[in-house]
Amino acid sequence: MNQSYWGILVVVLGVASIFLIVFFQTATNTDEHNAQTIKEVTEAAMWDAVDYAYFRQTGTVKIDKEKFVENFTRRFAETASTARQYKIEFYDVNERPPKVSIRILSDVTGNANQMLSSTADPVTVTLTDKIDAILETPY
Repeated sequence: MNQSYWGILVVVLGVASIFLIVFFQTATNTDEHNAQTIKEVTEAAMWDAVDYAYFRQTGTVKIDKEKFVENFTRRFAETASTARQYKIEFYDVNERPPKVSIRILSDVTGNANQMLSSTADPVTVTLTDKIDAILETPY
């Protein structure tokens, strides 16, 4: 009888361990994907928002705020996961010199006891990615 309890304990711990590994792997992959996406989308949106008419007149690089926000939002929406909810916060966009600061909050939801109980409450983890970028030009 004592050995059967040990067997049950090992099986329960194994199932719980597998679930925790899968849950944290999902959160980590989401965080990695978001960080890489934010970096690439920010750079591309900044290049799209460059005001070339102003550059031709003055010789200094300037971006258009509205165009940057529009391009960033469109590009991020194309690459972001539709299974998650995102909140994009632009808290500093300078036109000249071109500098942006962005924070993106994303929610990862999982059920911690999904394999053990069907009535468990979902667990929500909020991931925060932040980027401060300055557009560097070869000139």
